[in-house]
Amino acid sequence: MKLYRARFNQREGTPDRALTPNPVRYYSDCDCLTRSSVTGEWPERTLHSEVQDKSSAAWEALEEYIRKVSTDGSDEFNPIDGIGAEYYRQIITLPPSIGTLQSVKVLMLYGSHLVRIPPEIGEMKNLREFDPYTSYSLHWLPYEITHCKKLKRSRVSTRALYGNFKYRAPFPRLPDTAAAVVPAACSVCRGTFPNDEIYQAWISLRVATDVLPLLVHACSTACVQKLPKGAPGYLEEPHQGGVGLSQPQPYCDSLQEFVRFTIND
Repeated sequence: MKLYRARFNQREGTPDRALTPNPVRYYSDCDCLTRSSVTGEWPERTLHSEVQDKSSAAWEALEEYIRKVSTDGSDEFNPIDGIGAEYYRQIITLPPSIGTLQSVKVLMLYGSHLVRIPPEIGEMKNLREFDPYTSYSLHWLPYEITHCKKLKRSRVSTRALYGNFKYRAPFPRLPDTAAAVVPAACSVCRGTFPNDEIYQAWISLRVATDVLPLLVHACSTACVQKLPKGAPGYLEEPHQGGVGLSQPQPYCDSLQEFVRFTIND
């Protein structure tokens, strides 16, 4: 008989006896990566526009937890433990203050309701593990995560990502310069945006264990041209997304294959 083992708390090197029960009771859900039930076609999508309630007790608790982790010099940031499952469900983005977590090596975001992660994640210089597994509304990451040069291990629900190789869900069309997603500096050179002119692009790159769709905010076309080639099997050049974008063939050619392939994801 095969025994089920919890997937929560899967920090590298964790022995089976140290695995803890899964505290997530309600997973996030959205229809961003769902075809039309009428036509079977992909509709145009936009980035999540939800606004985080920064006056809530949940947000205050998260900010306090960040200060504690930073002060204690902890090597793990695990907000579902730090602020509790009920508050955790109310968080749809992380504060820019995550950039102060210089001692953190493991970022645990299992089962989160996040729809975006701030570019300040790139300031977490010692980050080695990134685990947003089963965060089903997190479809993309900021390009700044590539600045985490020590990041070697990730665990992402790839079927929730734009452009994923399993069925090539379309990317939202750019530009989409909502204030919630625009960083303070260029994603590439980290310079300022002259005359508030921002050049957005999508690029899929291998980050740690996974290929992730990354949103770039560049200060010039020259910075866009400096981006590396996309990961093998993905679009090589930066692009603007949209349902008309031609992507490589998906891994799964049928719904049955997709269900079989993702049953444990």
